[in-house]
Amino acid sequence: MIRPQLSWFDPARIARSGQCFRFAPLEGGGWGLTALGRRLCVYPDGDGYRFDCEPEEWETVWRPYFDLDTDYAAFAAAINPRDAYLTAAVASAEGVRILRQAPWETTVAFILSQQSNIPRITRNLEAVCRAYGAPFSDRQGRTWYDIPTPASLAAASEADLRALGLGYRAPYLRAAAARVAAGEPDLAALATLPYKKAHAALVTLPGVGNKVADCICLFGLHQLDAFPVDTHIRQMLQAHYKRGFPMRRYKGFAGVLQQYAFYYELYGGKT
Repeated sequence: MIRPQLSWFDPARIARSGQCFRFAPLEGGGWGLTALGRRLCVYPDGDGYRFDCEPEEWETVWRPYFDLDTDYAAFAAAINPRDAYLTAAVASAEGVRILRQAPWETTVAFILSQQSNIPRITRNLEAVCRAYGAPFSDRQGRTWYDIPTPASLAAASEADLRALGLGYRAPYLRAAAARVAAGEPDLAALATLPYKKAHAALVTLPGVGNKVADCICLFGLHQLDAFPVDTHIRQMLQAHYKRGFPMRRYKGFAGVLQQYAFYYELYGGKT
């Protein structure tokens, strides 16, 4: 166990923020995260948190994953003080960071997210992982399942994927997996491209439209200018930014503010 000193970090809010679907409360308190072929448990400890990993794993895996070297307080401080809506949104989501997830995981998750909700996406993703993902053991010897490889999902039948409850998303997921398995596109290479070029490559994948591509850019490629627009964000823009969101003012981190607005739309002032 380690207990690092952290700022702007709230696992409860991160877990329910709609960017990651394998980060959930544990019975008895704390949160469990399955990612990168590993299992991490986070426990409240006074005014901070304990993590069940060794210092080396923390520094090489989880510190980067939680994007802890980025100053999110500076993003909040840059908000126009006259913008009452955005000020309230950031206050409601304080402690949420944009995770550095694997691009393929976010591709799978957000193809499954279409016309869905967070609980259903979570169930669908877990079913896919259990059916096709490689098993691994945590520190206590319990078995978990990694995100399936593109090749393993490409080899699955549409009928078997539909049997997991994926519905019309099944053929899209299978076809996208086949493309990624063939390196078309190379998801790892997209992280080195400018946002617009990465987005353009992603929308060529079956089942990936503008919103899903933006989610992959933001949550999987860590391109913080990506600004996914779903029903909640569209309603927010219509209600509070009729002339458009001030993207130029928040260039370089508009996607972070989008995530805070999304959280505020879902939960309001609730913690």
